[in-house]
Amino acid sequence: MNKRRIFIKQASILGAGVTIAPNLTFGVNNGLNEDKLRIGFIGVGLRGSNHLNNALKRKDVEVVAICDIDSRRIPIALNKIEKAGKKKPKIFGDNEYDYRNLLELKEVDAVIISTPWLWHTKMAVDSMKAGKYTGLEVSAANTLEECWDLVNTHEETGSHLMILENVNYRRDVLAVLNMVKQNVFGELLHFTCGYQHDLRGVKLNDGKTAYGKGVEFGDKGISESAWRTQHSLLRNADVYPTHGLGPVAVMADVNRGNRFVSLTSHATKAIGLNKYIVDNGGKDHPNAKLKWKQGDIITSTIETSNGETIIVTHNVNTPHPYSLGFKVQGVQGLTDFDHHTQRIHIEGTTKGHNWEAMDAWFEKYDHPLWKKYGANATKAGHGGIDFFVLNAFVESAKENIAPPMDAYDAAAWSAVTPLSELSIENNGEPQDFPDFTRGNWIKRKPYNWLKESY
Repeated sequence: MNKRRIFIKQASILGAGVTIAPNLTFGVNNGLNEDKLRIGFIGVGLRGSNHLNNALKRKDVEVVAICDIDSRRIPIALNKIEKAGKKKPKIFGDNEYDYRNLLELKEVDAVIISTPWLWHTKMAVDSMKAGKYTGLEVSAANTLEECWDLVNTHEETGSHLMILENVNYRRDVLAVLNMVKQNVFGELLHFTCGYQHDLRGVKLNDGKTAYGKGVEFGDKGISESAWRTQHSLLRNADVYPTHGLGPVAVMADVNRGNRFVSLTSHATKAIGLNKYIVDNGGKDHPNAKLKWKQGDIITSTIETSNGETIIVTHNVNTPHPYSLGFKVQGVQGLTDFDHHTQRIHIEGTTKGHNWEAMDAWFEKYDHPLWKKYGANATKAGHGGIDFFVLNAFVESAKENIAPPMDAYDAAAWSAVTPLSELSIENNGEPQDFPDFTRGNWIKRKPYNWLKESY
């Protein structure tokens, strides 16, 4: 018998779930296979396929079911599974709620959800109520109510949720986290982070695949443009905060000895998408007449209970090289790092008031996970980080223990979206952050991110 625990509370968990949502009755997951984690994939588009690829490489994972309402994605997933020499899974996707039939399968131990944002919370809630160990892609929730739904369902059912924030496993991010934990920067004061990524061209142009030139979205869109662009039309908010905020939140021990207290947000005018459409589709294109709501650049400032500030930037509708804009400032020094900038200044160590390149620092503080698995991880996608986030999910699920990034993190990091929307609507008025831990952040211990596993 390995370390994996049997879900002895499944019967009572199921009862609680049915009380909350009497129209849902899921099968009890009480037939766990001790050798393999049996996963069901809800959503096998580009992101879900990436997780599928990495799962198929593992000997301790069995893909038992897949679900997608886009019929074009099913044969692609099946081909990957066949090429990997694995058994054909059960298939779902007849309608938007067919995923619930997947959740009824007793042979499914865990579920990975990689669907459009508006489905994330409802699917994760249903999955936890079904007693499945749940992996949820980012962002986890769209509203404060949904944030609470994730936390409440986790607490009511005992089922675990892991937000699959892969940037937390970036090699430079983990090296800087190692430096933070070893007090290289001294007591922490300030962070910057965000998501700056030119996504204007992820659209289909008059039925032709034309990345970088397309001006269509919605029913005429492909990939994320089929659903993501709509958020820019209807919401003035930071709709994608977790890639930047997740790593910074871990460095600041948020939800584990610290918490977000308040947020203020401001947005620029919204003209980037209109200009792009006019430049590439012409001023008479129907989409050129749309009035976009999301400001091209949204800046949010978060205060923590420990007295740090965090600036989070969202910018996807203007020309911009990919950047998450990380900066960590302590009383002893700071680092400014990303793919294009890697520099550090530590008082009394670096010369004068000059920046120093971080190559030697990254080598010295390289994370144990990357030292151990780096050679294999680099083939897994997004520079290797997808290997680590899936590994953490699988290993946590096999033991049925709390994951490194849990339901409370999913709620707190995702809450930036509705809170920024409220702040912008009210001329930058500060918004109080809910305490999703209900006061337990005071006694919760930080997860040990520096160990050589997960």
